[in-house]
Amino acid sequence: MNKTQQFHLRPFRGLAAGLMLCALACLCEPGAVQAKDSVQKPIVLKTMGSFFFGGTVQTLENGVTFHGEHGYAQYYIPENARNYPIIMWHGIGQSGKTFEFTPDGREGYQAILTRRDWPVYIIDQPHRGRAGRTLARPGKAASPTALYESAAWDAFRLGLWISPKGPTVFPNVQQSLDGTSLDQFFRQQTPDTGQEPDKMTLGRTMAELFRSTGPAILLTHSRSGQYGWATALEVPEFVKGIVAYEPAHFVFPEGEIPVDIPRGELHVTAMDTPTVPVQEFKKLTRMPILIVFGDNVATEVSKVYNSEVWRAAALRARQFVEAVNRHGGDVTLVFLSDLGLRGNTHIPFADRNNVQVADHLEAWLHVKGLDARDASHKGPVLPRKELTIPLQGQ
Repeated sequence: MNKTQQFHLRPFRGLAAGLMLCALACLCEPGAVQAKDSVQKPIVLKTMGSFFFGGTVQTLENGVTFHGEHGYAQYYIPENARNYPIIMWHGIGQSGKTFEFTPDGREGYQAILTRRDWPVYIIDQPHRGRAGRTLARPGKAASPTALYESAAWDAFRLGLWISPKGPTVFPNVQQSLDGTSLDQFFRQQTPDTGQEPDKMTLGRTMAELFRSTGPAILLTHSRSGQYGWATALEVPEFVKGIVAYEPAHFVFPEGEIPVDIPRGELHVTAMDTPTVPVQEFKKLTRMPILIVFGDNVATEVSKVYNSEVWRAAALRARQFVEAVNRHGGDVTLVFLSDLGLRGNTHIPFADRNNVQVADHLEAWLHVKGLDARDASHKGPVLPRKELTIPLQGQ
């Protein structure tokens, strides 16, 4: 057995992770926490709103300006808000809708967390959704996931859809599979209006949002995981913690590239290993990090693209945890199935048991001391900017 195979079969272990799993398992026993939101109190807001952040101003050949390349944020600030807001960043082919409501019409993290007094900011990244303004030409789709509904079915792990056959369903899947729910699921896929910006550009753009919100917790999903690392490297002083739901990509210190992982599909990029200087990498040790995977992650090499993506990402996650913690960091990797939460898909925060998934998130935030209320978050402060158009007569 070679080193890669040994690594593939060895489960993730660690004292901190073991203690965390024991604590969270008590909170996440099936049926034990559902009552927390069963009698739903009203959501009382101090304020709500939206704004654009980051971006560029170009002057066209005709002398007219073009404001683009920005992100969009909507926010909800509870009356008795906690100190740190949670900023939520969608994944590939998605928009902020991911966090608003579930495909079967139940509340998403937007309402669940706000009801629990968390200030929340939900973004659309540049070139996507309400942040679609750009002069960039559309590029090739970032992956097959954004091209075909069959690939989205595989990527979100509802089951497998290998054309020309129809889709299969994983047992105990925590998504509603009625016609209305699936119609909503497919219709929430969102195209890019221009080629997706590179990770460092997105990290710098998100840094502008953090400068408006002040210190905050960053919650990423899937493809935006890599942009979360870039954001933390850009403004580590503002990122108080990172919660990464099924990140597809990771970063490693220069000279410490981990052991390779065999791939059954050559186009899978989750196994790529971008690196940064060691001192830069160590910025990730300045905030606690939680990485969460759902259920039905493949364990065997296959030629199905999106099965390989999450098999590889789960293995890379273990390597990332080892690398950050070896440099003095605090990363916890959790598979929800180990906590008794079975059948979770690639979007556990929108699954039928998303209240329990939210309980798991809150338990970790409490353990890390990120749920304080002694300096209530007031809302964003937009930066003062000089005029970007040549006003006449001023």
